[in-house]
Amino acid sequence: MVAKMHAEEIAIMPALVRRLLVAQFPQWAELPLTPAEPQGWDNRTFRLGTDLCVRLPSAIGYTPQIEKEHRWLPYLASRLPLPIPTPIALGQPGEGYPWRWSIYRWLAGETSAAARIADRVAFAQDLALFLAGLQSIRASTGPQPGPHSAYRGGPLAFYEAEARRAIVALQDLIDAESVTRVLDAALATRWGHPPVWFHGDVAVNNLLVRAGRLCAVIDFGCAGVGDPACDLVIAWTFFEGESRAAFRATLQRDDATWARARGWALWKALIMLVNDRGDPHKSAELGRIIGAILADRVGNA
Repeated sequence: MVAKMHAEEIAIMPALVRRLLVAQFPQWAELPLTPAEPQGWDNRTFRLGTDLCVRLPSAIGYTPQIEKEHRWLPYLASRLPLPIPTPIALGQPGEGYPWRWSIYRWLAGETSAAARIADRVAFAQDLALFLAGLQSIRASTGPQPGPHSAYRGGPLAFYEAEARRAIVALQDLIDAESVTRVLDAALATRWGHPPVWFHGDVAVNNLLVRAGRLCAVIDFGCAGVGDPACDLVIAWTFFEGESRAAFRATLQRDDATWARARGWALWKALIMLVNDRGDPHKSAELGRIIGAILADRVGNA
């Protein structure tokens, strides 16, 4: 059944991508093709020559992102202070691959997870200015939160039951009472303003760095219009101290939005810790994130 196929079943390998290019875009079929590193979860990405890349959804649930990106990324790109991916061709199913796929302009840079950042405070300010620019773009006709965005941009309540199950499962590792208090504070607030654009996955592997500075933002598969709180999670997953304060001061959102952001960050850290508690390195990092969330008093939780 195609509906149940995932990347492992389809085997999204360079040979398949090469066949798709030969059949549909022969003008690029002879260019060098190499898997990109690191790979994402929603898509498999391959660098094509020096200036292009190919992205193929890894499962049927991610296919709505393709048309959304082709519709909206050119609109956003012309209004943002930093480069974002630009789709230039839309591929069709074929050669045993069942879904649409895309060719984009390649954006040079290292991910912020791997790069040496010259000044983390300046990096935090640059990212906040990018997000502020994104949130300022007219959003009245943009895509509302839903499966295409993994429900990011909508109410955190969509993930409440999952978060509470994780708290019960992790009682021996976390301060369950404090974690529940932060979650409750997040769930008690709502976005009471017109919807704004959100990226949906502001994470270290989606922020590119050149010469120590933020140079591009990639992977808009979860983007849409709604509550921007989900985009603030990086305040605890990557920033700390002065850089977190600079991110918050530059972005200038109210305490209720920061409270919801803490909830989004906590939900993700909890469910990851449930899955990774057997890995000492990952558990330690997730424990650090949860500790940072609990220690931060923003939102008056």
